[in-house]
Amino acid sequence: MNYYCIEGVLCASMTALDFPEVAPPKEGEALVYLTHLPCQENRAKFRVTHPAQLVSSGESVAWLDPKRLPLAPPLPVEVLTRISKGTLSAVNYNHPRWRELLSPIAKPTGKLRVHLVAVGDVGGTFATGLKLLGGDCIETIGLFDLNPASVERWVQELGQVNYCDGNPAMPTVESVTGTALFDCDVLVFAATKTIPAVGSDIADVRMAQLGANRELIAHYGKLAREAHFGGLFMVLSDPVDPLCRKVYEASNQGEDGQWDGMGLLPEQVQGFGLGVMQARAMYYAKEAGIEQLDAVRSFGPHGQGLVVANSLDAYDHALSEALTIQVITANLKIRELGYKPYVAPALSSGAFQLLCALRGQYHESSVCLGGIWFGARNRFTPYGVEVMTQTIPDALYQRLVETQAQLYNIG
Repeated sequence: MNYYCIEGVLCASMTALDFPEVAPPKEGEALVYLTHLPCQENRAKFRVTHPAQLVSSGESVAWLDPKRLPLAPPLPVEVLTRISKGTLSAVNYNHPRWRELLSPIAKPTGKLRVHLVAVGDVGGTFATGLKLLGGDCIETIGLFDLNPASVERWVQELGQVNYCDGNPAMPTVESVTGTALFDCDVLVFAATKTIPAVGSDIADVRMAQLGANRELIAHYGKLAREAHFGGLFMVLSDPVDPLCRKVYEASNQGEDGQWDGMGLLPEQVQGFGLGVMQARAMYYAKEAGIEQLDAVRSFGPHGQGLVVANSLDAYDHALSEALTIQVITANLKIRELGYKPYVAPALSSGAFQLLCALRGQYHESSVCLGGIWFGARNRFTPYGVEVMTQTIPDALYQRLVETQAQLYNIG
């Protein structure tokens, strides 16, 4: 192992670099490990949870179960100790902005500003959830929409939502202009150009929105680049996972149209669609008589390709596939009643998961894994995003691999 002091930060690398070498870190001294991965498809920074992550040739669904990764060679105790304590960051030396990422991510000193793009059915319900539950971590909820009347309606309505004595404090709801759109800690993209009408014969309602929404989110990706946005870009619009990939790619295109890595970092972009799938999975699991609902797990995209497992420890393949079908088609059942299914997604995928994320708790969202965005339980830490790892049964893992291939093919 080679050790270097770069920008005042002690770094480790298995590859020799053109920096003066220094002594190994002392006990308690911070350390960053430098990976050397293709920078366009892999995260620029993450929290290391297993030694095998340090020698992998690239991220994939195998990272959800480290036993699927190549065995790591013997590593120095100073590296292993920091992994076990959860204090080791990995920074991709190949990324053009790697120097910016060496220091730990500073925890905000106050409450956060959340800006929401589009205040339709989903956006309005999402903002309501944040207003009611986000007083501990959100200072303001800024609303932006091409329809000023919609913004003013929700500013007034949510401004009039309060306890009689104003206690506990709730976030302030206000309008924001386009010039101040990225003056926030979290940008929530809930806009959509078209939503199939209730009663239409479209089987996959989510994917039907891809073409139009892909162009729309690309525009906001370029705006994020121009604003040098450093916060969380949260995608709530359908189809969540391909749109994450699009906004990341669009924000990193230079004037020549080529990827240059100067836009959003992959770990800045997360898709919030898995939360409602997990909530629906527990709903149907309860109907099926499953008692241990916290054992039910969901992985993958918000729609076709979703993988539901009744349990990781007592995995039942047939039961899990049946639950998966029920969850994927749950939105169609609401449409059959004559309604658009937006309440559960706005709250279970949106408001609830964002609040968990802002509090540093595990939440359900899509993260970058090898150039695609894949739904998995994760959390934000000072050392980077940590994706939860666990032992995954072979039959379940094969389903994850198949979903990974589907997401790659969407492009």
